[in-house]
Amino acid sequence: MHSAKELCLYLQEQGRLHSPRLIQSFYEIDRKDFVPSAFAEEAYEDYPLSIGKGQTISQPSTVALMLELLELKEDDEVLDIGCGSGWTTALLAQTVTSGSVTAVERLEPLLAMAKHNVTKYHLNNVTFHQAGEELGIPGREFDKILVSAAAPELPLTLIKQLRSGGIMVIPIDNTITVVYKKEEDTFEKRVLHGFVFVPLIY
Repeated sequence: MHSAKELCLYLQEQGRLHSPRLIQSFYEIDRKDFVPSAFAEEAYEDYPLSIGKGQTISQPSTVALMLELLELKEDDEVLDIGCGSGWTTALLAQTVTSGSVTAVERLEPLLAMAKHNVTKYHLNNVTFHQAGEELGIPGREFDKILVSAAAPELPLTLIKQLRSGGIMVIPIDNTITVVYKKEEDTFEKRVLHGFVFVPLIY
């Protein structure tokens, strides 16, 4: 594959991408703008690529699946944990055009990379934060939470940051776990098996 359009069509053919808003976002946000120059030739391949510091930009089909599982709405407030090189952040921001994206990254070089990469697009609904001692942004609540690296167990601190009716998509070991918040601290979850992620640093 040699373009964002080809990648987007491939993801639709694979059944990973189907909602109109996300399809448009994958057309408009070019993965090539978020990979190191050494991997530019591989930007549209369906596998993860190194972005340094032991981290990766995730496989496009996995990203598409996780974003679809979030059931994004135009006015959602989204928390993006482990924003890496900024690709998921930009995809989210392009999708929730009247909402907002709060992107969190623990590794300073990657946070700087994400900020730089996202400035390639006219996205005015993104804010970046250096990760603190606790996961996410304690004291705030979000409609949707995306975590891009694998936690060893479901972090209850993130459940507290999810609004009632909200959805969190988080890798746990080699699964993708979808959390549907009900009321207070009650939630349901769905688990999809057969994935590999780098560990979440916290």
